[in-house]
Amino acid sequence: MQRLLLWLIRRYRKTGGGMRWFGIECNFRPSCSAYTYTAIKRYGAIKGVGMGWRRIKRCNRHDSFCKCIEPVPLKGANSSAESTTG
Repeated sequence: MQRLLLWLIRRYRKTGGGMRWFGIECNFRPSCSAYTYTAIKRYGAIKGVGMGWRRIKRCNRHDSFCKCIEPVPLKGANSSAESTTG
């Protein structure tokens, strides 16, 4: 399942991504597809897709005036520790 999902994301990105398929540009860096790809590789199919879906739901807000930098959290890292150091 994981290999299929990663292949689908690679295919989506090679064929134009969000701009071509939905006419939108991601508000995040890395893009939502790159984020989801990394999350699936790092956390597995189920958790990675969940993380990607939550990210996609927040993407493309029209009131956003800059790209938000939000990388995939490191596996096993404490999220509260990351927010104080970053």
